[in-house]
Amino acid sequence: MFFDPIIRQLGRQPYRDIWEAMQAFTDARGPDTPDEIWLVEHPPVFTLGRNGKPEHLLDPGDIPVVATDRGGQVTYHGPGQVVLYPLVDLRRLRLGVRHLVSALEAATVHLLADCDIAAHPRADAPGVYVSSGAKIASVGLRVRRGCSYHGIALNVDLDLAPFARINPCGYAGMAVTSLAREGLDVTVKEAAEALVRHLVGELGEVKS
Repeated sequence: MFFDPIIRQLGRQPYRDIWEAMQAFTDARGPDTPDEIWLVEHPPVFTLGRNGKPEHLLDPGDIPVVATDRGGQVTYHGPGQVVLYPLVDLRRLRLGVRHLVSALEAATVHLLADCDIAAHPRADAPGVYVSSGAKIASVGLRVRRGCSYHGIALNVDLDLAPFARINPCGYAGMAVTSLAREGLDVTVKEAAEALVRHLVGELGEVKS
């Protein structure tokens, strides 16, 4: 079958509201519920994954911290970042979670290649990195009842200073960058549309 998700542009929404909505959608969906992709920006927030260690929150200050149920350590979300949440029935598509993570990373790499930016994933630290080693996108998923939620966050044009208040993804001193920092003038909406296009292309026609 084809991967043909419903695309929802949700604008700027509080992190906790979207997280709870993803959980509710996942719990309520049935075997014929269409897959969806949600595209959103969040107000400033640090999120701590299920395996996250509080010591990686160096100085959160006035930015709220939400302990969430995705995989991974700590990251930052804020305006100017596109967050793509794939709400996908992996069992129906016969996909493993590793396949979905790889597709999210590959879609981001191809988006960057379109802009003449070389980038790559890392086996030891999920996400996407530019040639300097700086991280430009973070990945964290949860699978429940065979269905995925949470997803990937791509830095488009956001204030990168809050990343200095944490050890990004649990790595002390990890450099973080954005499309704007790499010299690109692109809107969050444009980046979101391109990321969706590449993700659908990566998953393509799935045999089931």
